[in-house]
Amino acid sequence: MSIKNLKTYKKELMKNKEFAQSYHDLDLQYAVIQELIKFRLENNITQEELSKRTGISKSNISRFESGKHSPTLKMLDKISKGLGKKISFTLQNID
Repeated sequence: MSIKNLKTYKKELMKNKEFAQSYHDLDLQYAVIQELIKFRLENNITQEELSKRTGISKSNISRFESGKHSPTLKMLDKISKGLGKKISFTLQNID
């Protein structure tokens, strides 16, 4: 799936009020998922290739990317390293 198709798909899903509320309840999780999927697709890395690089099963990567599984920090670290990246975060004041 291309990034354009992913954005179009998300836009369609967001029209459903229940989906949109659930999505907003999980903003942080989805933001992380979206960034990792975006990077994986931009670099033509398949879930299977990422599985080989990380030692995480393809099915677990798929569940994570679909939002059906909340990954541990250890899993996020493995995925980011498998993509040649590292994860960092900052704490910010709530406006």
